Amino acid sequence: MRPLWKGALTFGLIYIPIKIYPATEDREIRFRLLHRECHTPVQYRRYCPRCERELNAGEIVRGYEYEKGRYVTLEGEELAAIAPQEEKSITLLDFIAAQEIEPVFYDRSYYLVPAEGGAKVYELLRRAMKTTGKVGIGKVVIRTKESLAAVRVGGRALVLATLYYPDEIRSQEGLAELNYEVSLDKNEVAMAERLVESLAAPFEPAKYADVRRQALQEIIGAKVAGREVVAPRAAPAGKVMDIMEALRRSIEMAETRRATDRRREAAP
Repeated sequence: MRPLWKGALTFGLIYIPIKIYPATEDREIRFRLLHRECHTPVQYRRYCPRCERELNAGEIVRGYEYEKGRYVTLEGEELAAIAPQEEKSITLLDFIAAQEIEPVFYDRSYYLVPAEGGAKVYELLRRAMKTTGKVGIGKVVIRTKESLAAVRVGGRALVLATLYYPDEIRSQEGLAELNYEVSLDKNEVAMAERLVESLAAPFEPAKYADVRRQALQEIIGAKVAGREVVAPRAAPAGKVMDIMEALRRSIEMAETRRATDRRREAAP
């Protein structure tokens, strides 16, 4: 795996040479749009409907629609003048408690690893952050885009996550559906809490899978091999059930599953 860039992580007077690697990859199955009759990939043209002709790259300019049908245009030189300088460095400005960052702020994640000569100071910072439970906040430029960033401890590595800016987070105030008023029975609350506790478990990502992607891969594999594709049967519609009864049965199912897991783990 090749690093995105090599640079430095700094805080105070401390300088740590680092490399950045992507921490995630998009495994989504993508499709091409084809002509149904001949299976030729569909082409998309840069076409001006007013001039009724195709355009070349030099005839196209970026425009911002400030009113319906009205635009201001920006030339490449104007955009380049305000583009952030790719300094290849991350400066941590503040260290805050990890729980202070709402998950909605997180965007993409990257691994920070020590470059040549940086292992000792890197480990010193990693251990200090792990002991104190702090997350470093700063800014980073990745592929010409400057982003707010958080650096936290993730296993053996420091993990950098780009963050959304506050004005990019939509307020909950506009969600009318949240203006509800309900009356909860204390027994319902107690049963719901018991169900949550009965389903509590350590986070093991390997237990979960993208079922839709697996089904798509099976369908594609079958078609490539020339086999008939059989669609899965639809699940039967669920019965309407009293909420207390649903909670009680859910707890029983969770406890039965947990007992089964314990027996399986105890078996030689």
